[in-house]
Amino acid sequence: MIGRLSGILLEKNPPQILLDVQGVGYELDVPMSTFYNLPALHEKVVLHTQLIVREDAHLLYGFLSNAERVAFRQLLKISGVGPKLALSVLSGLSLNDLAVAVANKEAGRLTKIPGVGKKTAERLLLELQGKFVMADTSVQGATTALFGNDIVNALLALGYNEKEADWAAKQLVKDTNVSDGIRQALKLLSKS
Repeated sequence: MIGRLSGILLEKNPPQILLDVQGVGYELDVPMSTFYNLPALHEKVVLHTQLIVREDAHLLYGFLSNAERVAFRQLLKISGVGPKLALSVLSGLSLNDLAVAVANKEAGRLTKIPGVGKKTAERLLLELQGKFVMADTSVQGATTALFGNDIVNALLALGYNEKEADWAAKQLVKDTNVSDGIRQALKLLSKS
């Protein structure tokens, strides 16, 4: 089993990337939450991976955080959910948003994800109940509500502490998308 890859990012074609690991090019499918947080081309990246072996293919999936990989594996355990749908769920909702949707039994939130119908959403809510732990809402409440915690998670992954990441995310305009939000937050943090 391939559990982790460290190499140079050669190509980015959503949702697939090409990673050069000591001369061997690995094609990986990644959720959009990972895709948006990848470094520039020809930069080094470390990904947690999940190898899926089928009769006709060996498929490799990559995640920037182990928590995403754990969620992916949890989704795969649900009847009727394959790797493609699991990737779609992780692309459509951040981990914290997924945990909130499951905790509040918000099927409507899940049906907005491509490929998730009403029955699948209900099955996800039932099977995932109690499987996720939400972030501490007292510290990150406003940020979680506005940005789905993606910007804060990216800043934490870059080495900033929770206080700095939360402060920077709260300074951003409400409708800022994740990639622009990360750039703006980094500028704010470099000035402080």
